[in-house]
Formats: sequence, structure tokens, C-alpha cells
Amino acid sequence: MKYGILLIVALVSAGTAAAQTSQRITAGKANEYGLTYTLPATAVDIYVEAELTEKQPGEFYNYARRHLSITDAVTAPSTTARVLSAVIVPRGIPDSDNRWTAQFKPGQAVSISLTDTDIPLGINTDGAPTAAAPAIPAARPAAPTPLEGDIARQAVTPDMVRSASVSKKAELAAQRIFELREMRSDILSGQADNMPSDGAAMQLVLDNLSAQEAALTAMFAGTTSTSTVVRKYTVIPDSTDVSGRVIGRLSAVDGLLDADNLAGSPITVDIKVVERGAVPVNEKGEPKIFPKGGVAYTVPGSANVSVNYNGNVVESSLIPVAQLGITFGINPALFYDKKAPYSATFDPVTGALINLAPVE
Repeated sequence: MKYGILLIVALVSAGTAAAQTSQRITAGKANEYGLTYTLPATAVDIYVEAELTEKQPGEFYNYARRHLSITDAVTAPSTTARVLSAVIVPRGIPDSDNRWTAQFKPGQAVSISLTDTDIPLGINTDGAPTAAAPAIPAARPAAPTPLEGDIARQAVTPDMVRSASVSKKAELAAQRIFELREMRSDILSGQADNMPSDGAAMQLVLDNLSAQEAALTAMFAGTTSTSTVVRKYTVIPDSTDVSGRVIGRLSAVDGLLDADNLAGSPITVDIKVVERGAVPVNEKGEPKIFPKGGVAYTVPGSANVSVNYNGNVVESSLIPVAQLGITFGINPALFYDKKAPYSATFDPVTGALINLAPVE
């Protein structure tokens, strides 16, 4: 039997399947030597990672150029968002219209391994091989800005607090920045009046001076906070091409949203059929006939899935899809042959036959 193409396609999708709970059922009198299972349809989980950026002007932004020669200070609050990445993960879900019962004869114990949703993993074996799951990005909260925390309050001098003039406060803040720089330079050059006692103490002092300078500088230049959010969207392909289907939206204020929430810009998916599954052929190149009472499996097709945002392709992946294939079968007698029974493994994402070989 020639299962080379099936093996390659199935292993690609098997590598995306995470470890799952399985059960093993043996054909016997209780089930009248029949094993029932459900072939999968292929769903596509799309994990979208987006970056949210918030900018806030500092108290002294109007004086940034005059006192510190800062030419790109933040002058008004703003929020922006962009899609950083997408991870495309095919997943098998039970197809209620594709439920089968394989009938076996008494005499040789035949067992089937199923997922917790009755999708076949293997016959006369514990199931299909699995590979490492793809890396899914994790959301990251924004780091504190230089103006958040005790250091920022420590950086404000009493004279700055007492002054009622914003212009005077800005002047005093700039003077303090230059003082902090001079103090750091004196420590690094060994010319400070009160040098830290050791290297660890020196680093602690230097870090404190740098944090105070950063806080005061942020009062002129403004602050930028960046965080990331991650959300999973699921698409279930049918047997046709899909173009520009909105799966979600991205808002600079609210992050990743549902597809029907018009507060954000659309994230779309294209699904292009690349190949459709076909009936296997024999050595003469003739289509094989579905064996009587055959153990059903799927010969999947494949599609290119592209995730798009703002006119750009974020991610594209060629994946096997059960809905683009056909159902074929294995002669059930292979599995209860007393002399040389066979085993089979299946891809839980597509229902494809991965391997058919004598039981070791």
C-alpha cells in the first residue's frame, strides 16, 4: 500500500496537536465486536498577538527643547495598536455527520484508541505520534514608566514643590538633571566626596541616580507604555475558498475584539484551496474501491491560510484540512488476522491515515 503522501501530510498536522486524554476500547461481546468513532473536521485556531502603545506628555513638554534640547517630546496623549504576530494551529473537532462503526469478527482482540471526543487515534495501538506544540505568545503587561514609583517622587526637589511657576519648575528640574549627571560622573571617576564603600553599593547609588534622571527627563520628554495582548480566534473552513473573512478587530483602546465589534480595525483571514483529497490508486493507477465494512479514515486536502491586518500578511501557513478531502476505508480483516494482525495510526486533526503496518 502506498501511503507516502498521506504520511507526510498527516505528520505535519499531528505536530500541531497538543497532548490529549485518550481512551482505549476493545471489540467484544458487550459491543457486538463493533467499534464506533467519529472522524474529525479541521478547525483552525489563530492566536493573534497585538501591541498596544500609550503615550503621555510630561508636565514640562513645552520646555523640552529649551532646557534639554529634546526635539521629539510627546506633546499630546495618544494610543496606537498594531498586530505583531499570528500563530496558525489546526485542530480536530468531531464531525457529527461523519460517525462510523467498524465491525470485526470474534477471535482476535481488536482495540481502538480514541480522543475524549471519540476521534480515532489508532487501532491495535495506543495512537498517533505527537510532536511539540507550537509556541503561543503570552500577553505582557506594560512596564512601569519612569514617573511611576517612589523614585519619581524622590527626584522632585523641595524648591520644585514650592514654586508656583511651571516655567520655574521646569528650570529647576533641568538643573537637577545636570546635577545628577555630574554626581554620577564624579562617582565613576572616583572624585566624589563620599564614595560608596564597595562595588555593590556603588551600583546601587548609580542605579538610583539614573532612575531619578529618567523620571525628571520624562517630565520633559513624556512617557511611552507598551503592552501586548493575545487572543484566540477560531475558523472552521468549508470546501471552498475564503477571502477577507473578518475574524476579529483591533482597537488601540480596547485591544483585540470580536469580529462584530466595529470599534476596531478588522483582522481578516484568507483560505485558498491548494489540493483536494483523492481516492487512493492501486499499482495500475486505478482508483481503489472502498472495502466492504471498511474502517473509515480521511484522505485530506490542503489549504493555505493567511492572516491579514492593515493590508499586510501577518502570517501564512499551508495546513491539511479534512473538509477538503474524501473518506476511504481499510479492510477490517487486516486487524483481526490471527497470524499477522495490523495496526493503524490516525491523525486526530484530519482523520488521515498515518501508518498501517503489522503489529510489532
